[in-house]
Amino acid sequence: MAEDGRSRQQRAVATRAAILEAAAHEFDEHGYVGASMDAVAERAGLTKGALYFHFGSKRDLAGAVIAQQHEVSRRYGEAASTRATSPLEAMMWMSQGLATQMVSEVVVSAGIRLSTEAATAEVARQNPYTDWMAVVAELMRQGIAAGEVDDAWDPEVLGRVIIPAYTGVQTVSDVLADRADLFERLRDLWTVLLAAIVTERMRPEIPRLVALIAPDEDDAPDEPDASHEPDASHEHAARTEAP
Repeated sequence: MAEDGRSRQQRAVATRAAILEAAAHEFDEHGYVGASMDAVAERAGLTKGALYFHFGSKRDLAGAVIAQQHEVSRRYGEAASTRATSPLEAMMWMSQGLATQMVSEVVVSAGIRLSTEAATAEVARQNPYTDWMAVVAELMRQGIAAGEVDDAWDPEVLGRVIIPAYTGVQTVSDVLADRADLFERLRDLWTVLLAAIVTERMRPEIPRLVALIAPDEDDAPDEPDASHEPDASHEHAARTEAP
């Protein structure tokens, strides 16, 4: 009986993972309004009854995709913090990590699309831009303390400028090149931004820092278990989630 229970639980976990994968593709391609539960069920190879057993509505499913996106981004953020040796390096690795997610993790591109669409504002429950601005502001604050960022800059202002700039670059890259040139465009962005904000001693380091923003699939963190959604303890993950 215990074995049967474990088998059922394993099947439920696998089914849920298949649903979230299918839903991520559906939301990423069609957005919240254009996606349908019927299409998700078809993609996952399930009946509508099986789908509704796990998720009672499209709203619930979108919320689960967003939650999984935050978990994936948190893991990338932790990896970026681990490999960085300075605040500006951390900023570059986080930029690189988010770009990697956008081109290789459909749940991330779907989750970000859902989080930023007006139709799903209530589903997202939190504003990712606010979180990311706070991340950047804190890194800029650390950069000033480390003598990397010119102290004439207000860290909060930098956060409010850098995140919209980053968002614009990835959006235009998506529209014009299906994100094929995303890493190159982000290197252009950071070449301009770093030239404006770093201290004189850091100017020779700009090419090295910018070069960190390149595809590096071998260092991508392990895939998270799709059955686990972030709990309240992960709300602090915004510190390292993404730029």
